[in-house]
Amino acid sequence: MSTYARKPITFLSGEGVWLVSDQQDKYLDALSGIAVCGLGHAHPDVAKAIADQAATLMHTSNIYRIELQEKLGKKLCQLSGMDAVFFGNSGAEANEAAIKLARVYGHHKNIKEPAIIVMKNSFHGRTMATLTATGNRKAHAGFEPLVPGFVRAPYNDLAAVENIINNNTSISAILVEPIQGEGGVIIPQQNYLSKLKDLCTKHEILLMLDEVQTGNGRTGKWFCFQHENIQPDVLVTAKGLGNGVPIGACMATKKVADLFSPGSHGSTFGGNPLACRAALATIGTIEKNNLIKNAEQLGNYIVSELQEKLSSNTLIKEVRGKGLMIGIEMNASCAELVDSCLKQNLLINVTAERVIRLLPPLIFDKSNADTMVEILVNCIEDFSVTQT
Repeated sequence: MSTYARKPITFLSGEGVWLVSDQQDKYLDALSGIAVCGLGHAHPDVAKAIADQAATLMHTSNIYRIELQEKLGKKLCQLSGMDAVFFGNSGAEANEAAIKLARVYGHHKNIKEPAIIVMKNSFHGRTMATLTATGNRKAHAGFEPLVPGFVRAPYNDLAAVENIINNNTSISAILVEPIQGEGGVIIPQQNYLSKLKDLCTKHEILLMLDEVQTGNGRTGKWFCFQHENIQPDVLVTAKGLGNGVPIGACMATKKVADLFSPGSHGSTFGGNPLACRAALATIGTIEKNNLIKNAEQLGNYIVSELQEKLSSNTLIKEVRGKGLMIGIEMNASCAELVDSCLKQNLLINVTAERVIRLLPPLIFDKSNADTMVEILVNCIEDFSVTQT
């Protein structure tokens, strides 16, 4: 089906931060498959783990105990401070679990029709419930009727959220991204999450964080909420968890997780031995090579370099980022920069029409960063000339 506007290029192999096309050209990957391949391509530790597991056992069923799933669940709880995990195959599927938890929690509080506060400009997936939760009208168009039970608030506006809570007794949860990725790498004000948490605690509703894109070391912490001194009630992640092997996780504190019982939710492939082995190898490699620290330090360096080299360009509105999640907002639509960079063998992405989104692998080094910045700045300068 015509669900993707594909670029006219085919990649046949990859190694580290590089992808190789069917024409044998090498491309520097500053997108990581949209934050998926944090360890780059064909990482030997992950490749060996997958090969070993594929030769041993790939799938049984969640009818039975799965040792690797239990091991991964304990590891994620250790890293996040959460108590229990549900495994699916994607971020959307994990967000669906979170939405169901919010509904069950609301009914547990005797709310007849529980509602979730979601943010304008957000992105949570493309299933019907996560599509509805997504705060982009373009994503909804043509798919009505949408799922009921969502109330929208402006992102980064605590007063608006509090006003909704005070005037709607059906609210059972808030679902929010710590940084809006698809929405344009929007970083909220400092302490935004902790103040949302205070509101949730005050009104006995759940704080549910969508860390599908920000999780797994991307922002310089295992999870973005750890930049603030809070603990969410529900935490969702996916993308970088399996370094390319599909896996999503919905984590919850015990009081919330205990609301699910056998049959409440499920996933045929979710948390099978192959996906869990890949995720454990990914986590182990990130830890072994101290890549979260690298994400923090290299991200700061890249933002600083871009700010300096683009400081005189009047088309630049802002360069911002946290770790290796970086956005360059422009004063003009700039989608054509994706093709300009592609011609220079650099893979980037433009989102929200005016924001260049950079999500390089956590294994990026200073040399890779300098190459990326040089190509990108040259392409932006050339693009700027055409806009004057």
